[in-house]
Amino acid sequence: MMRRTFLDKHFLLNSETALKLYENAVEGLPIFDFHCHLAPQEVWENKPYENITQIWLGGDHYKWRTMRMHGIGERYITGNANDWEKFSAWAETIPHLIGNPLYHWTHMELKMFFGIEKQLNPETAREIYDACNEMLKQPEFRPRAFIERANVKFIGTTDDPVSTLEYHQLLRNDVSFKAIIAPTFRPDGALFIERPTFNGWLEKLAEVSGIKTDSLDGFLNALKQRVDFFHENGGCASDHDIQKMEFIKATKEEIVLIFDKRISGEQLSNDEIVAYRSFVLKELGKMYAEKQWVMQLHMGAMRNNNTKMKELLGPDTGFDSVGEANMAEGLSCFLDALNQEDALPRTVLFNLNPKDNAVLTGMMGNFYEEGIPGKIQFGSGWWFNDHIDGMEKQMRDLANVGMLSHFIGMLTDSRSFLSYARHDYFRRILCNLLGDWVEKGLAPFKMEFLEQMVRNIGYGNAERYFMER
Repeated sequence: MMRRTFLDKHFLLNSETALKLYENAVEGLPIFDFHCHLAPQEVWENKPYENITQIWLGGDHYKWRTMRMHGIGERYITGNANDWEKFSAWAETIPHLIGNPLYHWTHMELKMFFGIEKQLNPETAREIYDACNEMLKQPEFRPRAFIERANVKFIGTTDDPVSTLEYHQLLRNDVSFKAIIAPTFRPDGALFIERPTFNGWLEKLAEVSGIKTDSLDGFLNALKQRVDFFHENGGCASDHDIQKMEFIKATKEEIVLIFDKRISGEQLSNDEIVAYRSFVLKELGKMYAEKQWVMQLHMGAMRNNNTKMKELLGPDTGFDSVGEANMAEGLSCFLDALNQEDALPRTVLFNLNPKDNAVLTGMMGNFYEEGIPGKIQFGSGWWFNDHIDGMEKQMRDLANVGMLSHFIGMLTDSRSFLSYARHDYFRRILCNLLGDWVEKGLAPFKMEFLEQMVRNIGYGNAERYFMER
């Protein structure tokens, strides 16, 4: 077999069927990025970047982790080194990342947005740095242009319920900006009652909602007011960080006692914390169902493992890893509790530990609604799974037990405007998987159907799932 060129048109496409699927159905397909961490303010301001380091390395804990693994000092990662020194440290790391998706993403982003096909390494670093920086001076290399060039139609940001959504409103009223940027309701502050910030967050909630939050009823009414507010401003989804999916059924009277105990400064037991979180998450689920929102559950992250670095840099700085979610029973009880009240919203289940793939693919089939194909979704390979093997495994497991054709596909889960290359990465993997099944005689050679299937998974299914009411 002839050796192929890195990032050529056959990249990740190992058969002629896969290549035809990609060329006929994927190239030019819009992007529906339903979960990310972009800042709407940067889009509204169309923030110019002085250099590639600012747009590429700022806030990217994926890159930070690998630089630390390579022995790069923190000064060149989150410290006070200048931007060229930080870029140079990343260029030194890159050649050692062969086999890691970051190696592919880095070069795909350089090619997709800057037209640079040279491989990044210490020898090419200065040339690539200067070339990118020169382009970044031009208007077509600002956030809005990156979004337009990638053909992004929808962006779901991640937003605290106490947010004013000022920049979402400004963007929504800007007729010159075509993409939809919708807020996503992320109520971590409401659910993590054990955190020392809880009482302070309640005060912020009271301030923005105009409703007193010193009682459970007031607190729930304030949350409802914020759900209404997000809905009025284009919100169509929620997102939840569920480190362990535990569920304890409790009466409202029991939760009142737990809530009052916490706001008075008393310590809670683990069972009280779980019971409270179970109750509030269920109440939120009912609010989402009423609005016909999508509820996203990101389960299984073990966060902030390095105490010293958390104290030095704060949370979400690259020291999280895969946890043991043990989610089967708790997830079943939670979904069933909502379903018993006819209040189960469309729900996307994400797991961080691939051992839980079977749990989620099996769970999907337990709950359904007539007229909604794939009401419960198994989310794309997330975080530590968004590589070739992880994405293939997620789709194979979904196909083995469920229906791949109704899958809502990829998301960036990123803070970078250059991350849209990840959608192309995913779509190539999808085309290759289907092409491989055709080549092996495991699927019929019906290109019209397969091409429509790829278009649906790449864009159409997500648009219908999140937007249709």
